[in-house]
Amino acid sequence: MNDVERVERAMVEIRRRQTRRTLAPEGEPAGQAFDVLDVVASTPDPTVSTVADALAVDRPRASRLVAAAVDAGYIERTADQSDGRRSLLAVTPTGRSALHAAHQRRIDAFTSAMHTWTTPERTQFADLLTRFVAGMQGREADRSGSDPA
Repeated sequence: MNDVERVERAMVEIRRRQTRRTLAPEGEPAGQAFDVLDVVASTPDPTVSTVADALAVDRPRASRLVAAAVDAGYIERTADQSDGRRSLLAVTPTGRSALHAAHQRRIDAFTSAMHTWTTPERTQFADLLTRFVAGMQGREADRSGSDPA
């Protein structure tokens, strides 16, 4: 197995662990529910279109994901004062708490996984992983014909 295949398998295993609730216990947002919450929390003036673009899904799918997050109490819709045809999304206190807990749980899991690593190894891994993610974002932008965000 070559290095690229090893990376692909590792990424699949990370996703499986998320799906199996290793990184997101029952009752907390995971997968796309967490992604919606994360997009809304990290984007100024987020809308359903913002979520659709960030998650690379069509607008109807994004609308369903947002509705599920609203129903779960993680985000709320507010009227856009500058454009009455659209709603802005905001993270609720419940959503902020869930987001913080999820981030902390992941940080704890990653800290545990790297507990035997030296500081330079952690730094190198962080640098390489950050470059890897930036490269993936660049590839997505190339396919869509836009600049990477």
